[in-house]
Formats: sequence, structure tokens, C-alpha cells
Amino acid sequence: MDKKALFEKMFTFTTSVHQVTHELTQNAKSDSITPVQYKILEYITVSQPVTPSEISDCQHISMPNTSRELKKLSEKNLIEKISDSEDRRKQYIHLSKEGEMMMNEAFAIVESRFQSRLQHASKEDLAEIDRALDILQTKLFY
Repeated sequence: MDKKALFEKMFTFTTSVHQVTHELTQNAKSDSITPVQYKILEYITVSQPVTPSEISDCQHISMPNTSRELKKLSEKNLIEKISDSEDRRKQYIHLSKEGEMMMNEAFAIVESRFQSRLQHASKEDLAEIDRALDILQTKLFY
């Protein structure tokens, strides 16, 4: 297969992923947090525990802005910071109980929208989608 054509197909696919992600998550967040804070919480939810630098890198936010947003999320009792036992300068971030409840509510909305998109998919279609996601996860998004 032509690698340039494969790249173009992958780029179109990832653009579509971003669009669908936007549609699925639109208005799913609590009004008590900003869109940036939601994206940080979403990342923590699926990757915890994470370091502030991992959040900064993944979310394309400067470290000072990341620190400021983490402070706000901590003040809202949505995250907890744990210091590394061997290197006290290193901190790990994870959701608090309140943060877990908030993200569970948001993810329930997203899951409902996702299930709605799949409502007419056959068992075979679902199996193909599952296999395709597994392949993408292991071969491209590792």
C-alpha cells in the first residue's frame, strides 16, 4: 500500500475522531468547570495517575497554565495530588471522589450519545468496530 495514501487516510480519520469526540462530549461537562478543566479531568480519568508535565504535554498547555488549572481543580476538590515517596518534587494527580462522580456523570452522557450512534449496528458491525479499535490501539496509538 502507498504510505502517502495511508497517511492521508489516517489524517482524515483522526480529524473525524476529533469531530465525533467534540459532538459526543459537547455540553457533557458540569457548568462549574471550564472546557480546559474538563479536558484535563478527562485526561486524568483515562490515564491516572498522571504528572503535571504529562498533562501539560498531552493537553498542549504551558506548565504555568497547567499548574494554575490544577490548583483551581484542587480547590474545587476534583483532584488530589500525591507526592512521590522517592522524589518529593514529583507529584501524581488523580481524581478525588468528587472528581470521579463528576466525570462518571459526564461519561454517562457521552456513552448514551455513543450508544445512540451504534443503535442500528449489527452484531457483525460491532465485532468489526471492536477489532478495528484493537488494531488501531496496538499498531498506531500505542
